[in-house]
Amino acid sequence: MTAQLIGPGTIPESATSSIIDLGGLTRDTTQSTTAESGTGLKRTMNLRSVTLMGLAYMTPIIALGTFGVIAKDSHGAAAMSYLLATIAMLFTANSYGRMSVLHPESGSAYTYVGKTISRKLGFLVGWAVLLDYMFLPMVVWLIGASYLNALIPAVPMWAWIIGYIALNTAINIVGINVADKINFVLMVFQAIVIATFVGLSIRSVMGGTGTGTLLSLSPFTGQGSSLTAMVAGAAVAAYSFLGFDAVTTMSEETKDPKRTMPRAIMLIAVIGGLIFIGVAYFTQLVHPGGMFADSSSAAYEIAMTIGGNLFTSIFVAGLCVGQFTSGIATQASASRLMYVMGRDGVLPRKVFGHLSKRFNTPVPCILIIAAVGLIALCMDVSTSTSFVNFGAFTSFTLVNVSLIVAYAKASRKDRAENFPHGALRNVIFPSFGAMFCFYLLIHLDSNALALGLAWLAIGVVVLLFLTKGLRKDPPEYSADEA
Repeated sequence: MTAQLIGPGTIPESATSSIIDLGGLTRDTTQSTTAESGTGLKRTMNLRSVTLMGLAYMTPIIALGTFGVIAKDSHGAAAMSYLLATIAMLFTANSYGRMSVLHPESGSAYTYVGKTISRKLGFLVGWAVLLDYMFLPMVVWLIGASYLNALIPAVPMWAWIIGYIALNTAINIVGINVADKINFVLMVFQAIVIATFVGLSIRSVMGGTGTGTLLSLSPFTGQGSSLTAMVAGAAVAAYSFLGFDAVTTMSEETKDPKRTMPRAIMLIAVIGGLIFIGVAYFTQLVHPGGMFADSSSAAYEIAMTIGGNLFTSIFVAGLCVGQFTSGIATQASASRLMYVMGRDGVLPRKVFGHLSKRFNTPVPCILIIAAVGLIALCMDVSTSTSFVNFGAFTSFTLVNVSLIVAYAKASRKDRAENFPHGALRNVIFPSFGAMFCFYLLIHLDSNALALGLAWLAIGVVVLLFLTKGLRKDPPEYSADEA
C-alpha cells in the first residue's frame, strides 16, 4: 500500500519529462521507462500472476481455520456472515481498482491517499500500513510453524519458523517470477485440499450427518441468529480478505497495470468471497449451529469426522502450504511498500530505496522483513495477531475516501473519461466501503488499537521531522531529482 520509486541516479535523462495530467491529478510515468531500461522493477506479471498472488496472500484455506470462530459469533450463520463481508469488501475492491488506474505506481494506499488528498496524510497511512506489512509475514510464519509442530512435534518450533523464513526469503530475493511459479503449484494443492474437504462434507451430509440435506438455508439463517450476530461474524470474516489490496504494491512489476490491476483486484475479492461462502456453507451443513468443544480448532474436529486420520493429516498439510504461499506474498508486498517509501526518501533511501542489480528486487527490504520475522521465536499466535489489522482497515477506509475526493476534484471531461458509472461507482460505493471499514477499525480489540495508535504517534513525530513542523510536504521521488 505504497508508492514505488527507483533509486536515485538510475533513470535516463530522456525519461525526466514524462508526466501525464489526469484532470488535476498528476501522475509520474517514468517507472515504465526505468523498468524497460533494466534499472528498475521488471514488468513480468500478467493477470493470472497477480490474481494468484492476491489469493495466496489471502490464503483461501484460512476459511476453514477461522470457521469455528465465525460460526460461534454468528450463531451458526457463517455463510451469511461471509456473504455480508464479501459484499462490503467488494465496495473497497472497487475503490482500489479505480485508484490503481488513476495512479498505476506500486504505492497502493500510500500513493493513492498522498496523491489525491494530502502527501502528509498519505505518509501517515503508509506508516500505519507499514506496521501491518512488517509484522504480517511474522504472523504467517508463526501460524505455519505451529501447524507443522502439531503435525511433527519431534521437530522443534524454532526450526520450522527459521525454515519458513529462509525459504520464503530466498524465493523473494530471486524474484517475483520464481515466486509466481511456486505460488501456482502450491495454490493448486491448496485448492485440491479445499475441494476434497467440500467433497467429503457433501458425502457426510448425504450419509445423514448434520442437516442431512444439501439444500438448506440454515448456514445463512443460523440457529437463533440475528442481524447483529451475523454482522459480528462478518466483522471477523472480513479479516480473511486482508491481502486483496496488497497486489497494488506490485503495479510496477505488472504488464499493462491500468488494465490488469483493477481486473485482478475484483477477481481476487470475488473468487476469495465465493470460496469463503462455499466452504462456510458446506461446513455448516456438516455441523449446524455455533457450538464447538473448541471453536478455534473446529475445522480439525470436522476434518476428523468426515475424513478420519489420513485426511486430517492432509488437511493440516494444506493449511501449512497455505501459510507458505501467504508468506511469499506478504513478504513480497511488505518489501515493495518499504522500497517505495525508501525511494521517496521518507525512509532512509540508501537502505530501503535500493534494488539488487542482479535480481532487480528490493533485497535489503526483504532481509529486513525476514529479520522482523525472527521475533516469532519468542511470541505466540494470539499475541502476534494483535500486531496486524489496524493499518489495513485504516488504509481501506482512506482509499475509499480517496476515490470520492478524486471524483470531486476531477473536471467534467475527466469524469467522463476516467470515472465510469459516475457517482454510483465513485461516490456511493466507496461511501459504503468507508463506513464498513471504519466500523471494523474502531471495533478492533484493545491490544490492536493500543499498538496501532502508539505506532501512529511515532509516525506523527517522524512526519513533523520530515516536514519541519508541517511547513512542507514529505519528500517524494521524482524524475527531476534522479
